[in-house]
Formats: sequence, C-alpha cells, structure tokens
Amino acid sequence: MRLWRSLRADTFFLILLAVLVLLSLADPSQITRYPALVDWPTIAALTGLLVLTKGLEVSGAMHWLGRRLIGLMATERAAALWLVTAAALLSTVLTNDVALFVVVPLTLGVCRITRMPATRLIVFEALAVNAGSALTPIGNPQNIFLWQLSHVSFGEFVLHMLPLVALLMAVLLLVTAFAFGSRRIQVGDDNKHPPVRLDQPLLWISLALYLPFLVATDMRHAPWALLAVLLIFLAFRARVLAILDWGLLLVFVLMFIDLRLLASLNIVQGTMQTLGLEHPVNLYFSSMAASQIVSNVPATIALAEYSANWRVIAYGVNVGGFGLMVGSLANLIALRMSGDRKAWLVFHAYSIPFLGLGAALGYAIMF
Repeated sequence: MRLWRSLRADTFFLILLAVLVLLSLADPSQITRYPALVDWPTIAALTGLLVLTKGLEVSGAMHWLGRRLIGLMATERAAALWLVTAAALLSTVLTNDVALFVVVPLTLGVCRITRMPATRLIVFEALAVNAGSALTPIGNPQNIFLWQLSHVSFGEFVLHMLPLVALLMAVLLLVTAFAFGSRRIQVGDDNKHPPVRLDQPLLWISLALYLPFLVATDMRHAPWALLAVLLIFLAFRARVLAILDWGLLLVFVLMFIDLRLLASLNIVQGTMQTLGLEHPVNLYFSSMAASQIVSNVPATIALAEYSANWRVIAYGVNVGGFGLMVGSLANLIALRMSGDRKAWLVFHAYSIPFLGLGAALGYAIMF
C-alpha cells in the first residue's frame, strides 16, 4: 500500500506508465518483448546499491558524523565548503540522490541554528552531487547504466571522468568560497533534534558488504551479488528492505521499456539519424540537449540505442545534469527538500552558467 500511494503521487511514473499503455495499444505484439528490453544487470546493480546505501542512511552513521564535524567549522565559508565537499564525496559512493538525503537534512538543521542561507547552500550541494557523482560508475544511475553497457573496469571509468570532475569541482569550490562570507558561526544544541542513535550492527553489515558487492558487480556478477545482499538484509535487517524506494526501481524498468520502444519507431529513428550521432561532437551536444528535455537518465538510455560511444555520452549527460532543474532528478530532489518555493530561481541563477562552463570544459577535454 505504501508503494502504491507513492507511485500514485509520482508524476514521472504516471507519465511513463501512460506512455507504455499507449504503445501497448498501438502494437500489442510487442508486449512479449518487454522483459528483454530491460537491462537487468543495471537494475540489479542499482538495487544492490540502493539497499546498501539505505542501510547506511538508516543506521544514522552519516548524520551522526556530520552533526559533529560541522561543529568544528569556525565560519560560514568553512561550513559551506565542508558541506559542499561532503556532498560531492558522498555522491561518488552513495549516488547523488542518497548523498542529498544525507546532506540536505543536516544542512537544514545547521541553518536553523546558524541562520546561514539554507536555499543557496542546498543549491550548491545539488551542483556538488551532480559534479561529484560523475566521477564513478556508481555515482548516479546514468553512470551505472553506461558502466554495465561498456564492460569497462571501475578504474578505467574513473580515469576517463577524472579530468572533467576535477575541473568542475575546482570551479564550484571557488564560487562557493565567494558566495559565503567569513562571519563566525556557533553551533549549539538543537533541542528539536535529539542525538541520532547509531545502529552499529546495521552500519557494519552495510560497510562489510559494500566492497564485495562492487567487486562482484565489476566482474559482471551483479544479479548474484544482489541476491546475496537481499538474503543477508532479509535475515538481519528486513526493515531496510521494507522502506526501500522500490518505486524508483520500477521507474527505471519502465524507462528502459518505453525508451527502447520509442527508439524503435520509424519516425524516431529517422529524426535521430538526422542528428549525425555517429560524429562525437554531435553526440556530445545532443546528450546535453536531451538531458535538458527529459533528464539525463532517460537521455542516456535513449542515446545508447544509437551510439556505443559511452565516453562521449558520459561527458554529455553528466554535464547535462546542470542547466534546467529537469536536467537531473537530483536537482528536483534538492529543490523539493529545501522547502522554499522560490528555490528554483536561485538554482537556475547558478546552474545555467554552470551548464555553459561544463559544456566548454568537457569539449576542451574530449575534443
């Protein structure tokens, strides 16, 4: 019931479901092909990472650590730099969405105590997770998909993305330093938020499984690794599985089916062929443009049907996470969690210039 209520309120899911119904009515003979259209190794890898990161989140470890470290920061600038850096680093291993679920609640709590500008800080954290998550093949869903599709090693993927991410983060930290002042802050006790109680067994289970799961996934054994993770959590902490965002996984399954069905349509194939996607430059800018329209994860899945050049697509769709707020689902999550109806104005004031900068940097590195 909880899953159904969540899905009924998920506009993106409802759109994907409506598209699937229309496509099924238009050509019922394709229905038997639907399971084959889903990239199950990618779904398995994403599911395992969601379980492990949910375990870390529920254990309270990251929140507990963050609340204590922020007390060591003397100025608003230092606090902002620490939170932005933490968001970027967490996104490389916990995915961009999960990093926001850890950092944004912490940020809101700190801003209530210190009166730092919460909206601006959350916007910078959204930019940070978009930049940081681009580094690793497990940092965001589009990278997980491209990693599984390309069959390259974890290290090779990181080396390819490192120059772009390093430059983006250098610029972001520089802008952050100018955007926040040197006023001293004092973090006292917040009686509305009692100390987080650590679930140490859950923390150690999640940490102990993390590296083996990554190794198994890197060796193309994601489904078996997922089965092991699910069985262990079912035995020791079944409540983590009960509160997992299963709807998100269903959304990705629908995206695979919808986008691959649409990609097979003659009119779509004709249009895509006119874009000259066999040329890397065209593919690069098309990846960014598509991300601004349908978000970077659907754009990745769609473009992979027309090009095997994962290196160019990876640069294009990760840069495409900047710009309009629909460029990345992480943007929508951050703005929604901010609780500020005008947060989108602040976001676009920084994100659109960042899209232009990222596009230029990516072009310079790639071409």
